Amino acid sequence: MDCLYNQICGGCIHRNLTDEEYRKSKLLKLKQILQHFDCKNYQLCSPVFIPDGNRRRASFTFIYNKNSLRFGFNESSSHNIADIDKCLLLTSKINSIIPNLRNLIIALCSQTYQIKSGKKIVTQKLSQGDVLVCETDNGLDIVLEYNAPIDVNTRMIIAEFIQANDSVIRISHRNKPDETAEVLVQKAIPCIKMGNYNVQIPAGTFLQATQEGEKVLAELVLKYLKGIKGKIADLFCGVGTFSYYISSYLQDIDIFSVDSDTNLLSGFKDSLNANQISNIKIHRQNLFKYPLTAEEISAFDAIVFDPPRAGAKQQCRNIALADKKPDVVIAVSCNPLTFVNDANTLTKGGYSLQEITLVDQFTYSNHSELVALFTL
Repeated sequence: MDCLYNQICGGCIHRNLTDEEYRKSKLLKLKQILQHFDCKNYQLCSPVFIPDGNRRRASFTFIYNKNSLRFGFNESSSHNIADIDKCLLLTSKINSIIPNLRNLIIALCSQTYQIKSGKKIVTQKLSQGDVLVCETDNGLDIVLEYNAPIDVNTRMIIAEFIQANDSVIRISHRNKPDETAEVLVQKAIPCIKMGNYNVQIPAGTFLQATQEGEKVLAELVLKYLKGIKGKIADLFCGVGTFSYYISSYLQDIDIFSVDSDTNLLSGFKDSLNANQISNIKIHRQNLFKYPLTAEEISAFDAIVFDPPRAGAKQQCRNIALADKKPDVVIAVSCNPLTFVNDANTLTKGGYSLQEITLVDQFTYSNHSELVALFTL
């Protein structure tokens, strides 16, 4: 599909290709990476490609200078901003709010605020920042991310904006990405349906890029767990996506969900209580620094892990070293390069790779996601 910002915006570097050319190139690139995998006796299943118009998360950036706003995404290989009015990747609901978001940012950047600099009080204006938008089942959740105080005038501007836009149900603010966002105005708690549960989403939370992609990933995980009874570990669980699906559709299962993000786990816990889910236990632990030990691994009948792009190097080593290994290990990976390293570790530890499925949520980009099944 033609895009006004093709070859300018850095998000869709392969949009110049036809659908057939793009899909062939994406699959070929994955096959080239998988050549570094020691074992060749596995099935590469039919890939799943998520089309335009399905991205439910967007992180816009903005610069306001000399009464002029640039609002959009970074240009390819540049810190310059491609000034956009819409994006073909995004859902229609997110695209429809972009013009109004631009007006909101102009209004916020037009205000002055005061900060203390040494012994002086300095008057400044907002000039740059980011806007994170997530489409949930009941409306848009927006996080304003910029380093400036939230004063009375700012709150009034934001309150007027959310009242004038029915599709927006919450607006929050944080100074930088690693902070917990402060909710400024909330008409309803944003929720996502995961399995059979309505899950409350914390502000600024990480979700799979598309609802369709999430369902495909979850269905593959459930398929590979069929017949498993007992205890399952959901490692790098985030907001609890796979835990909710497993709890919804598999019987006689206890789920041990582990992550290090306090904000995500707090929202996870709130939703467990709201849904009265008793077979999911949450544990906070940094699995990069302190992976589950080989002895702890022996308590599980199956493991699902979905790490960040860095992979799960040490955790896979401990899985491979366990005296009593889980019957099934399912890897969900957003980085095939680190997946190959993790996969080689598991196969050297006694596992056999059965299947790999490419799930392409990051359309027209270099990024790929996959799900892989390992069995003893």
